[in-house]
Amino acid sequence: MATRKSTGPSGPRDSDNHDRIRVHGARVNNLKDVSVEIPKRRLTVFTGVSGSGKSSLVFGTIAAESQRLINETYSAFVQGFMPTLARPEVDVLEGLTTAISVDQQRMGADPRSTVGTATDANAMLRILFSRLATPHIGPPSAYSFNTASVRASGAITVERGNKTKAQKATFQRTGGMCTRCEGRGSVSDIDLTQLYDDSKSLAEGAFTIPGWKSDSQWTVQVYAQSGFVDPDKPIREYTKKQLRDFLYGEPVKVKVNGVNLTYEGLIPKIQKSFLSKDKEAMQPHIRAFVERAVTFTTCPECDGTRLSEGARSSRIERVSIADACAMEIRDLAAWVSALDEPSVAPLLDSLRHTLDSFVEIGLGYLSLDRPAGTLSGGEAQRVKMVRHLGSSLTDVTYVFDEPTIGLHPHDIERMNNLLLRLRDKGNTVLVVEHKPETIAIADHVVDLGPGAGSGGGTVCFQGTVAGLRAGDTITGRHFDDRATVKETVREATGALEIRGATANNLRKVDVDIPLGVLVAVTGVAGSGKSSLVHRSIPAGEGVVTVDQSPIRGSRRSNPATYTGLLDPIRKAFAKENGVKPALFSANSEGACPTCNGAGVIYMDLAMMAGVATPCEDCEGKRFQAAVLEYRLGGRDISEVLAMSVAEAEEFFGAGEAHLPAAHRVLARLSDVGLGYLSLGQPLTTLSGGERQRLKLATHMGDKGGVYVLDEPTTGLHLADVEQLLGLLDRLVDSGKSVIVVEHHQAVMAHADWIIDLGPGAGHDGGKVVFEGTPADLVKARSTLTGEHLAAYVGG
Repeated sequence: MATRKSTGPSGPRDSDNHDRIRVHGARVNNLKDVSVEIPKRRLTVFTGVSGSGKSSLVFGTIAAESQRLINETYSAFVQGFMPTLARPEVDVLEGLTTAISVDQQRMGADPRSTVGTATDANAMLRILFSRLATPHIGPPSAYSFNTASVRASGAITVERGNKTKAQKATFQRTGGMCTRCEGRGSVSDIDLTQLYDDSKSLAEGAFTIPGWKSDSQWTVQVYAQSGFVDPDKPIREYTKKQLRDFLYGEPVKVKVNGVNLTYEGLIPKIQKSFLSKDKEAMQPHIRAFVERAVTFTTCPECDGTRLSEGARSSRIERVSIADACAMEIRDLAAWVSALDEPSVAPLLDSLRHTLDSFVEIGLGYLSLDRPAGTLSGGEAQRVKMVRHLGSSLTDVTYVFDEPTIGLHPHDIERMNNLLLRLRDKGNTVLVVEHKPETIAIADHVVDLGPGAGSGGGTVCFQGTVAGLRAGDTITGRHFDDRATVKETVREATGALEIRGATANNLRKVDVDIPLGVLVAVTGVAGSGKSSLVHRSIPAGEGVVTVDQSPIRGSRRSNPATYTGLLDPIRKAFAKENGVKPALFSANSEGACPTCNGAGVIYMDLAMMAGVATPCEDCEGKRFQAAVLEYRLGGRDISEVLAMSVAEAEEFFGAGEAHLPAAHRVLARLSDVGLGYLSLGQPLTTLSGGERQRLKLATHMGDKGGVYVLDEPTTGLHLADVEQLLGLLDRLVDSGKSVIVVEHHQAVMAHADWIIDLGPGAGHDGGKVVFEGTPADLVKARSTLTGEHLAAYVGG
């Protein structure tokens, strides 16, 4: 009888060979048949200039395929409710484990979403108060500002066997929502003069609301053809009943051009269509309209807590749930730790752990009632990390997108320790990063490049940090770059005075911000920098603000449409050929009728991933064949959109296609280092750093004397920071004043003046701890920023 040999319990197994993630032939976005082997249970950092293909490899290939394979384990029925993911363009992907992506996307900007609701902290607090608070007001929903109280009664029919019986039933649900503000914490007052011109009739175009065109049956025509008002009568001549119906009418069905639509008063319609959305998530022109037309004030009934009187009156040791959510999380953690109640011990342990994780990750200065839409990209990413810190899962692949964004050099060490902790629990940690402090702790480095866009997409180096330092890649050459403090600084031409600033955690701050120079506002995360710059500098015609809010756009949007560059180009084509400008838009009359200007045909395969194939009629060019007959300077519109910014700048700079309006926009794009982007590249394929610079280039065209930039180095490689500093210098030398909120030491060292806030975060911050030149800050070493800047420049 044959016997099978055994290697014994401690012998080698085939499973021991699966210690690497193998990627072969990756072609997502700009990747050029990339092949890499990534060690498991190690910390691997992906480096390279912005746009080199880091996110395409890590998020678009490895994480995306892991998620797709997990989704396929569910039944076809369940998959029908999940987002369908196509297989990334890659030949071989082996050794994948479950991937958890923690990206830098802002959290949902719903006005009801807060730090507490976005994590489990609010849910646990509500259970805690429903068990221990006095007076007892009801279940956990009684403490939820998203749950309204409901009472109902009536007859129901009960069927038993072949008998039916009617009986009376009542239903009651106790919620914690404030009835006045409906759980939003603020109430709005609408300025009617911003909605319409009452001297005109609806037929004459009385409405002044963005997007409300006279021929739109969904907006203007609903009112004009409703029968409630006379469309030819000026609004100021309406009777009291007509004006009441016009402004506050109850929803009712009406027929407009043969279509059944709902008519309702103008005020509730505006509240639903504009005020139900978070202001920060609106397009700029819509946000400007809302700011003009609507005044938001703290709800007088709940005092901004969003909660009902019952929820506010129920307390644990004289603290209500509103008080608890308003505390800084580190103070709340101390309060919860002091509670000793055996009946809810498991709940208290979970709550303590969650709150301690916030503090550990450097977010102890936040409060649970902080609206989620107001968090920066870096803060949002760290809030998402909270739930993973105490996880018992191992052998998971964690994928992070620049986790040090928004972190002061003092906080980066804490973040590094968290990444190492996740690795030491037996997980694979993949990090896309630019900061040398985080690259330095890597077990393995993959450097992509050598350039960006079409000039990148290849692996330039993979190995150890020491090997990267010694190598001849762009990252290796710039790894130990250190900016020097300026010997001479520019003289201020004036000052922007701020007096008694108290926004958020600021403590009656008085400061003079010099004008005509480059000013860096520094301090640890949560020290009050953004509160000082965005909430205290008086907004006006002369102030141009470039914040961190993401640029929005579908795959139909591209650099040409986002920057407004396409408008002068379309008009130039139209003038040259004697036709309408609309023909030269792939989203309008010139679109290929087969693919509707998308360039691809989408085949929906239900619960399976849809398939996108290039349109056979337009060959992916997006335009009708007749439109491509029209030329400008020997090129058709699809050829122009295929040009890179650098090519287009030359094309429109001189000769037959000379177009100053287009050349100005292209020059700004080149100034911010985006010369390699093609004009028609979908915005959805741009990296975070590219989007930030595209936004900066657009705002550089705004008329203003003071530019306020919020962390412009976000997503920028060490080599790109040098180019950014040159751009900031050119802005100042042209007579502008530039104020930068920044953590990057190279920008601090290059500034003419530094305003440092602190000394800590939250209630430990909010004070100006230093004002002066970078050289004076390095010499004094009197603040955390001073110590780190001195270490950076070798002072």
